[in-house]
This record gives sequence, C-alpha cells and structure tokens, in this order.
Amino acid sequence: MAIIPENFSFSRKGLPIIALIGFVGALLYIIFGVPDRTVIQPSELPAHPSGALADDARVAGTGIVEPSSEVIDIGTALAGLVTDVRVKPGDLVEKGAPLFIVDDRAARARLQEARAAINEAQQAIAEAQSAQATASLQLDLYRSIDDPAAVSRAEVIRAEGEASAANSRLALARARLGAAQAAAASARTELGRLTVRAPIAGEILAVNIHPGEYVSTLGTAAVPFIQMGETRPLHVRIDVDEDEALRVKMGAAAQVSPRGGAQDQIQASFVRVEPQVVPKKSLTNAAQERVDVRVLQLIYALPQDARSTFRVGQQVDAFIPAKQESDK
Repeated sequence: MAIIPENFSFSRKGLPIIALIGFVGALLYIIFGVPDRTVIQPSELPAHPSGALADDARVAGTGIVEPSSEVIDIGTALAGLVTDVRVKPGDLVEKGAPLFIVDDRAARARLQEARAAINEAQQAIAEAQSAQATASLQLDLYRSIDDPAAVSRAEVIRAEGEASAANSRLALARARLGAAQAAAASARTELGRLTVRAPIAGEILAVNIHPGEYVSTLGTAAVPFIQMGETRPLHVRIDVDEDEALRVKMGAAAQVSPRGGAQDQIQASFVRVEPQVVPKKSLTNAAQERVDVRVLQLIYALPQDARSTFRVGQQVDAFIPAKQESDK
C-alpha cells in the first residue's frame, strides 16, 4: 500500500500544504520567539558635562585619582627578616615615622662590640698617658742634672727610649679609639637603616609585608612593601588623546565624576600639565576607543570635601573646556 496516492499531485496539493505549514510556523515564531524590546532607562547614566560646559566646546578625557605626591613605593636599604610592622592601611604618618623594622640583632651586636672596644681604647689611652708622663718626668730629671758623672749615658738613653715608647703606645691607643668610634658609628648607621621610615608626611595606602617575611634589596619587588602618599589634597591625572590635546584650554577648571557616578560632578582646579606625551595606559573599554595613540596628561586637584567620593586608584571621567576662537 503506497503512502502517497497515485493520483496525488505534488505541485497542486503538496506545495500548498507545505506553504501552510511554513506560514503557521512563522506565525508561531513571531508570537512566541521575538525578544522583548521594551525600552527601559539605563541603570547608570553615561558621563556627561553639566552647567555652562554642557553647551560649550569641551574636551573629554579619562583619569586616575592619585595622591598629590603621587604613589610612593617604600623599599628597604638592607635585606633581612621583618621583625615589626608599625603601620596599617589608612594610617596618617608624619615624616620620619617608623614604618617597619628589619632584623637588627647583628647590628646591635656589632654596636656592643664597638662600645667595648671604645672602653678598652680609652683605658689604654689613660695607661699610655700615665706612662708617658712618668717617662717624660724621668727624662727631664736626667737632663736637668749638670754633673755628667751622676747619671750614666745609658740611663739617659733608656729614659729617652721609654718616653718614645710611651708616646707610641699613646698614639696607638688613640688610633684604636678612633677605629672603635668609627665602628660604633657604622653600627648606629646600619641600625638606623634597618628601621624604614616615612620619607614624607602622608597616608598609608597599602601594606604588603608581615613580620617574619624576608625583604630584599636586589631589583624591584613585584609588589611594593608599603605604598603611601600625600592624600590631602587628592589629584586626578587626566589623559587626553594627542589629537585633542591642542584643543584643551590650559588652566581652566575641569568637571570630574567617578566612573559609574555621572551625577556626582566635582569641579577640579588645574595644577600642571606633564611635559611628556606618553603611551595610553588607562582604558575605558568603550567600543570607539583607540589604544594606538599617545596621551597628554593633565593634573588637577580635587577639593578637600571630595575625599568621601574619590579614592586613590579610582577611575574618573572628565570634561575640560576647549579653546574658543578668541583664545587661539
């Protein structure tokens, strides 16, 4: 028994059936398969200028928040085990405040040895001075006698030799004292270098060492031991693409907002422009962003009350007034 009747016409009956099935399938796809195209407001507004700058010519840029001193990576002058860490992130320290201490037992032992050598040399000097005074008196006494028969020539020569030996022992003792004092000074210097201190007054940004860890002076560490900087005020390093750099109105204030917080517009004051154009490093991941350009870096200062909004290392969006025709 054939499935398809012998008198079945594919062109007259089959094609209409297939077309009907396709139409029904397309209708079902349209009804149930089309994605939801409802328009909703974005959760985060894109960066945009406000105020007078919204209608004026402007240059856009991106930047990084940094300390006004820039970030300082703290190292160590001498290698060794860390015995004590005196700070934690967020601490405000004064210039010269101890940050961490490297094992100083060997240096302290050398200092004790040097102090003992100083005491020994001082005793030797006192003994040599006494012997020198005695020898000098004896020699002066022999030389003051007018009668050559009273004192033999041998006695005079012996007294002269003792006086000379006493002078030599005194000079040697003084030399040993100088060497011991130099050794003590060297040990004290090494002790001072084993205590790593803050080079400036500022805020501790990161602490990447702990007691018991070994710190080395060879090369540069992948992660700095301690990072700090002056965060009062904070600065923003804004990158402007080189093809837009000539349009920037130097000295004008900039509108800065944190990444993801376009509604928080802060007026930042101009500080300086870096003299060197450098390769672009700060990327925004925007589709139209170019990465094969160099950038001009401009430094702006944030107001003191912006510390609650901005943090060191945070990315920002910035808008800077562009030059007008009258400025060119």
